[in-house]
Order: sequence, then structure tokens, then C-alpha cells
Amino acid sequence: MIRDRNEMPMRPIELDLTGPEGNAFVLLGYAKRLLKQLDKSPDEIERIIEEMQSSDYENLVAVFEKNLGEYVTLYR
Repeated sequence: MIRDRNEMPMRPIELDLTGPEGNAFVLLGYAKRLLKQLDKSPDEIERIIEEMQSSDYENLVAVFEKNLGEYVTLYR
């Protein structure tokens, strides 16, 4: 049976920070891709990425969570 795409359940993306998905460069890549999919402006994407890179790993995760936590579940 072929169903309408609107019937697909929306599942959050889940990332395990203790594995390869928790690498800072991987998280930056996810952030860029998701922000583009959310139709954020290039300036806004650049601002968020710069904020993620402005300090240590914990800051990167906190900024990721602040901006994309509605769409992505992070696990430690």
C-alpha cells in the first residue's frame, strides 16, 4: 500500500555523544545541514556555527541544544 508522505511519523534525530556522532566536527556538520533544512538565512547559520566554535566542546553542545534541541535528541 502506498501512503501519503504526510502520514509519516515525525521522529526526532537521535545522536549519541559518546560515539562517533559526538565528534565536534560531526556535530557542526549536522548543525549546518539542519539549519539549512530549516530555511535559516546564511548569516544566521554562520552566526550559530561561530557561536558553537567560540569556546570548548561543552559550549558547542550547549549551543547545538539551544538551537536544534527541538529537532535532535542528544545522549551521553
